Amino acid sequence: MKILAIHGSPRTLRSTTRQLVSFVLAGAEDAGAETEIIDLADLRVVPCTGCDACAINGVCVNDDDLAGLVARMKEADAIIFGSPVYIDNVSGQMKVFFDRLADAIHYQQLAGKYGCSVATTAESGGDEVVAYENHVLNYLGAVSVGDMSIALGTNPAALADAEPAARALGKKLVAAVRDGFSDPAQEAAIAGNRAYFAAIVQENRDFRPDEYARWEKAGWL
Repeated sequence: MKILAIHGSPRTLRSTTRQLVSFVLAGAEDAGAETEIIDLADLRVVPCTGCDACAINGVCVNDDDLAGLVARMKEADAIIFGSPVYIDNVSGQMKVFFDRLADAIHYQQLAGKYGCSVATTAESGGDEVVAYENHVLNYLGAVSVGDMSIALGTNPAALADAEPAARALGKKLVAAVRDGFSDPAQEAAIAGNRAYFAAIVQENRDFRPDEYARWEKAGWL
């Protein structure tokens, strides 16, 4: 079993968010999973231009590291998103990455997978950021098993204090992959998204016959 974490802080190894993600991964490893963390700041992922070329043939016009990253996400059994809070939202690196996931979202390329989300902040915005990260997981077709955010500004010990809960979240993610996990509210949201994206799949069926066949086989059309 492979758990892949995608970390959005530009501080990479110096990031408190990365440490929180590492706690989650440690819990997953304790439960028997193989884990990997990717620092977005170490990759070249350029902003989306909104050209919609990817919808036609699944290939982005930008020649960067995004396609390889999506391939690794598809190979993983579960995904963790981790970002610091910058001006009440995810980091710029994470937002550019999310915007470039349009094709993976439209074609539900992570359907059937699980995930979770974490964030660190100085004072506020953490709950909203993990909710947004989970929203993106649902857009991709994945179900989140939970989230956690910690505020470090008034409590220097908050990161260390969060380690047991973060490890428990990692173990919960592994259990979901092994045994399944259901959340009717998320599943209803995913089904609603999929009904909307079906029009894109049908419109481009001649250009993306394999994707159309996958959707048809899954009963989504």
